Formats: sequence, structure tokens, C-alpha cells
Amino acid sequence: MDARNETTSAQIRALASEGMPTAEIARQLGIRYQHAYNVLKAGRISPAPTVREKRVTPSASAKPPLPLSALADGGFTPAGRWLFSPAEELIVDVPLPKEVGVYAFVKDGFALYVGVATMGIAKRLYFYGKPGISQRTSKRLNALIKSELLASCSIEIYVAIPPDLEWNGLPIHGSAGLELGLIKKYALPWNMRSAG
Repeated sequence: MDARNETTSAQIRALASEGMPTAEIARQLGIRYQHAYNVLKAGRISPAPTVREKRVTPSASAKPPLPLSALADGGFTPAGRWLFSPAEELIVDVPLPKEVGVYAFVKDGFALYVGVATMGIAKRLYFYGKPGISQRTSKRLNALIKSELLASCSIEIYVAIPPDLEWNGLPIHGSAGLELGLIKKYALPWNMRSAG
């Protein structure tokens, strides 16, 4: 059994040295993400970013990245940052707002992801740290955030709480509209809908 674990650990380290991200290593070897993460952390190995995380130089037809300055100018405010707990689970360093709103995950001055929290920002982000078995988006982002933090990167959280509006007597959900507008206008590497 120890030989098998050593073989798996060696495979994890070899795949990471080839540039494969932790989540993909776990998928390829059929092991838990946490196992791959622990092996890499113990060996002080930083995984490569996933293809979705790499920025592509914008061309005339490509959407531009979303800079933090645009978020700040639009009313987003700092709300915290992602950290590892002593048990190596994702946590936010400060309490988050409970209001409905839009949140952005920011790295190196650019937004990687924006989302709407219709159940409240604190509750929505809780599920990124502890995703349920059927929460595909939460599980995917949990792995991406962990991968970035493992590479010693900081992921900051910014939030905005826009008001709901009315158009010709019909209700408009301010937060949902802001999220969709940002996704349509900007290249957000972690938003799957941003690619279209």
C-alpha cells in the first residue's frame, strides 16, 4: 500500500512539473483534489494555471479584460479575500454582506469571475468554500480558487449592491442585469458564459 501511495505521489509531482493544474491531476488519476493538493503542498510545488485562466491578448473582435479600476468606478467595493483555513478549506477573511448583489473575484488587478448572489452574497460565497455534491459551478470555482491560492496568489472579493429598477412598469433585477452586462462586455476567464 505504501508503494502504491508513493507511485501516486510521484505521478502527482510529475504531472504538476509538466504544468498540469491540481484539479486536472486529480481527475486524470482518479483521486480526490485534496490528495493531489496535499502532495504538492508538502513538496512545495506550484501547479500551472488552467487553460481557462490564461489571458489571451485581445484582438479587435475579442472582449477586453475587466480591470479592477472599472469595477471600482462602477461602485464595487472591497469585501474580503479568499484564504485557506487551518483545515485547508476555503474561507473568506472577513464577514461578507448578506444582501443580494454582484460579486467579483479579482487577481492582479483584473476580474477573473463575476456572479450574482440572489440568496445573498455571504450565503452564495459560502457554497464556493463548501460546495454541495450537485453544485457544479461551486465545485469548479472551488478548485480554481484553491489552485490559485496554492500558487501563492491572492484572490480578492469585490461586491456591488445595485438597486432594482422598473422599465415601462415592469420589474428589472438590478443585480442580475449588472452581472449579465459585465459578462457580455468583458472577457472573464472563469465565467463560462463570457466566452460566447
